[in-house]
Amino acid sequence: MIAKYDIEYIIHPAHNHRVDTHRTDDPIAAEDFLMTLLADGACIQAIKHEGCVLSNNQADQMVGIAAKRLAARLIAGSLSLDASTVKHRFGLAA
Repeated sequence: MIAKYDIEYIIHPAHNHRVDTHRTDDPIAAEDFLMTLLADGACIQAIKHEGCVLSNNQADQMVGIAAKRLAARLIAGSLSLDASTVKHRFGLAA
């Protein structure tokens, strides 16, 4: 059975060229994994949905959502704010 989401990535792209794949059926888990890749500076090679590579717009949307969630989490942690305050002050949903 094909996983709903396949994320192909390279950890430490300056020193490594091996492409790994993370598979999940949960879209929130896929976004969480993208958040981890963004925070770690990994190279995201491709995002697939049910075996098909997402268009640039679709992939950009997923990465953008993950980036906003990551930014909200970092701001909340750094400033000791709750989710509603982060949304009110910065416009980012936590």
